[in-house]
This record gives sequence, C-alpha cells and structure tokens, in this order.
Amino acid sequence: MGKLDGRVVIVTGAARGQGEQEARLFAAEGARVVLTDVLDDRGEAVAKELGQSYVRLDVGREDDWTAAVAHAKEAYGRVDGLVNNAGILRFNALVDTPLEEFMRVVQVNQVGCFLGIRAVAPEIAAAGGGTIVNTASYTALTGMAAVGAYTATKHAVLGLTRVAAIELAPEGIRVNAVCPGAVDTPMANPAQLDPRADAGEMSRALDEVYGRLVPLGRIGRPEEVARLALFLTSEDSSYITGQPFVIDGGWLAGVSVL
Repeated sequence: MGKLDGRVVIVTGAARGQGEQEARLFAAEGARVVLTDVLDDRGEAVAKELGQSYVRLDVGREDDWTAAVAHAKEAYGRVDGLVNNAGILRFNALVDTPLEEFMRVVQVNQVGCFLGIRAVAPEIAAAGGGTIVNTASYTALTGMAAVGAYTATKHAVLGLTRVAAIELAPEGIRVNAVCPGAVDTPMANPAQLDPRADAGEMSRALDEVYGRLVPLGRIGRPEEVARLALFLTSEDSSYITGQPFVIDGGWLAGVSVL
C-alpha cells in the first residue's frame, strides 16, 4: 500500500528539480500524477518513464490552468491534490531590478500559485477533499539580499497559503507550504543544465559553500523536499493546515560565531 494510492495529484514545474522528484516519489507511492511544465520534451520524457500523464502549463496563464485541469479530469476523472512547485529566481539588487523582471517573477511565483489554488480547489472539493502544497521558501520567513523579487513573492505565497487554509477547510482541503533553503537543483546549480559541465563537482562546491552557512553542513537535495511534500499530501499530516514547513538544514535557526 502506497501513501497516495488512488490519489490524483497535479505537480507543476515537474520536468526537473524538486517537481520532478515530487512526481517520481508520488508515483512510487501510488498516485496518478499529472506532470506539468513549459519544458515539454523533458516533461513528456519523465512522464513516459513513470507511466504518468503530462500537459503543458505556463502557471501564469489562466487559460493554461483551465486546460490542465480539464486534461487531468479527462485522464483520471477527478483531482485530489495539487503541488504548486513551479517558480523562477532572478538575482539583482532591489534598486537595480527592472519592473519587467520584478513582474515576471511575480507572474510565475505569486500569480501562478494563486491561479493554481483557484483552478484546482473546486475540483478537489468535488472529489471529497484533499490537499494543496505550495512551494514557498526559506526567504518567505526572512530576508535575503539580491533576491528581492523572489523574496517578495515567497512571502506572498505564504500569505496565500494561510488564507486558503482558512477558506478551504470547510471543503475538506488542507493547504500547507514547504519552505526550502538552498537545494541542489538547476536553480542553485546551473551546471545541471550544461552537458559539458560537471554537475557533481558543482554540487560538492555548493556543499562547501553552504557548509559554512548551514548547521547541517551541506546544500539540500530535491529528494528531501519531495519527502516533505509527500508528508503534507498524505494522511500522515491529516490534522495540519495553514502552516509553513521550513526545510533548510537549520539555516533559519541562526549563525554560529564559533
């Protein structure tokens, strides 16, 4: 028996990184997963490997959400869960950030989460209840220089999570947020996107860098975030809603002066 046997879950940004690992773990635990992304070749390949379904979804586009939900219902008859994982990151000092760049991050990270909740919640309610897991960030609970747009959107995602948890509880829908610190995905490790680069070497370098910042002494792994998303999607978390779950190796706990 898998922890998600019979569940139908939409995962955004599922072509690689955290979303891919969430899709893989959910499928292994018995879920029927609808993988979504804008990276069609990669997303279709992962879905085919897992024996699951793929549909293109630009999370910032309302029409794409309508089509994705229709695809899920056509393929599986209902929707029981959503993982709002898709997101982008841009590095820039706040005063140097162009409005176009700021709004692009808002459109994907914040508007995408809002549209996902709005599109999928009625279907989850119609199925008798279920779960929504939003991907916020360590930066949803603190500040970080050079990622002002990203930090602003992740604070917003946490606010959306709390409001949705209150409003959707009567429908039997639990809504929580995962708040990762630095994780070894293409967002933090661009070498994973370059076939000529040594992604493993970069991972070891990131471990060294974050070893000086994070009490557990290394960068996080996407599989670890996936396990947290599984916990929040399964009955193991049946009395939990509206909460941020930080998974950052202890980074938010503070700094060591020794």
